[in-house]
Amino acid sequence: MNATFEIARLGAQGDGIADTETGQVFIPFALPGEAVTAARLKDRADLIAVLSASPERVEPACRHFTVCGGCAIQHLEARSYLDWKRRKVVQALRAAKVDAEVADIAPCSLHVRRRITLSARKTERGMILGFNRAHSGEIVDIVECPISLPEIVAAMPALRELAGIMSATSQPFHVTVTATASGLDIAAEGSGRMAGPQRLAASDFASRAGFARLSVDGEIVVEPKKPAILFGDVAVPVPPGSFLQATAEAEQAMADLVLAHLSRAKKVADLFAGAGSFALRLAKNSEVHAVEGDAAALAALDRGFRQASGLKRVTAEKRDLFRRPLTFKELNAFDGIVFDPPRAGAEDQSKQIARSDVPFVVAVSCNPGTLARDLSILVAGGYRIKAVTPIDQFLWSPHVEAVALLEKPKRRR
Repeated sequence: MNATFEIARLGAQGDGIADTETGQVFIPFALPGEAVTAARLKDRADLIAVLSASPERVEPACRHFTVCGGCAIQHLEARSYLDWKRRKVVQALRAAKVDAEVADIAPCSLHVRRRITLSARKTERGMILGFNRAHSGEIVDIVECPISLPEIVAAMPALRELAGIMSATSQPFHVTVTATASGLDIAAEGSGRMAGPQRLAASDFASRAGFARLSVDGEIVVEPKKPAILFGDVAVPVPPGSFLQATAEAEQAMADLVLAHLSRAKKVADLFAGAGSFALRLAKNSEVHAVEGDAAALAALDRGFRQASGLKRVTAEKRDLFRRPLTFKELNAFDGIVFDPPRAGAEDQSKQIARSDVPFVVAVSCNPGTLARDLSILVAGGYRIKAVTPIDQFLWSPHVEAVALLEKPKRRR
């Protein structure tokens, strides 16, 4: 049913929220202060027209915006957008009753996203490669992407052709593209099992296109140049599909905070270490014990360490920190900890850290809600929060990173 709505505020996912007699209505691409017409279905509505525009409304940077589901909020001017993201962290901490000073958010630049995951599907009209429409399985074929590195966007025609060559299914599949120091690393998932000639054709095309590697479902098809990511000045040969921070500038901003806070720590535990984005930087100044559940990522970290020079000792331990967190007794062997868990956070590990005597702790998170929960555990255990810094890594999306710095006073003997 079509109706007129007054937008009161922005929601957590970037939708405009209208308060009505029958409850809240969420309207994508509408801004606070606007009057809009929209087609309502229960608590959601599709925007039809903006009757009175907010002064904060700007022209979107991408022709695919509102159709492609990759971005939620290109239409909001920059300062208001950054304030909205920072408030997400402030509100999460407030809801968890965590008292902490939240710094200004570190902004994200255009054209810096070094990893994107595209959806692909072979149709009667040809190969479609792009992002899913919001709340839909429909794939929007894209020709530009202002958040991504130029070399990824420039490769879109070749990527579309490669997807068509290697597709052995009529179903949608995913293609993750990562810009590495060696070239583009292409990892397909769900594209189907290629027959011999098809595999050879895909391998030949990837090589001629100058891609560093092509893998399908974790199996390397061809690797003309081993893909490497620089963590500081340490080159790490990352495995297919390995976790990686989405932008190098956000990773460096997080690393700068981590390194500064742990500068006095001689022995550091890096928990949920991945392939070593923090560990290998920290090893310039400290001995590091890196703990990670992904064996391939941990092996890449170890190779990077062994091929580097000028680093202090780095040890690696494969361990599922959700099932078996490091105990407070184990943690007491260190004087610094950094932990960067997935979106679920690190509740059980935080409980062990809270019981420890480790003086310097850094919590890194991509989920303000679970970060606030984990910080409340640490504060209850005697830690004091020095600062919380939000970092915008996923431009124009609802996602926001944050880095929290904590200290615990030494116990008097």
